[in-house]
Amino acid sequence: MPLVKIEMMKGHTKEYKKTYLQAVHDALVKVLCIPDDDRFQRLYEIDADYFETNESKTDKFSIIELTLFPGRSKDIKGNIIKEIAKQLGDRLEIQPTDIFVIINEPILDNWGFRGEQASNFMG
Repeated sequence: MPLVKIEMMKGHTKEYKKTYLQAVHDALVKVLCIPDDDRFQRLYEIDADYFETNESKTDKFSIIELTLFPGRSKDIKGNIIKEIAKQLGDRLEIQPTDIFVIINEPILDNWGFRGEQASNFMG
């Protein structure tokens, strides 16, 4: 159950944003083997006046935060990052230099769903 948060500058079309979300999801399905309907994504658009980056970034720059259950190897996390960059490059011609990925892995005690801590179900 990966949680995805994407932050990008305002100004992209609805089609661009839908393609972006699908590309990230497809990368997670491919690398993590999650079910196709395991989809919890949020996309935030930020006015350029409030989204500061350095001069080398384009208007396609984005920050992707993945929150995952803990326990995946360094290799799997690296593969997620590479596959996201590949999918976004192939579909939207986004350069890897415009993709910033952060992976968070809170312990199961810090996850809650169905009114319970995830550690009660999965621990």
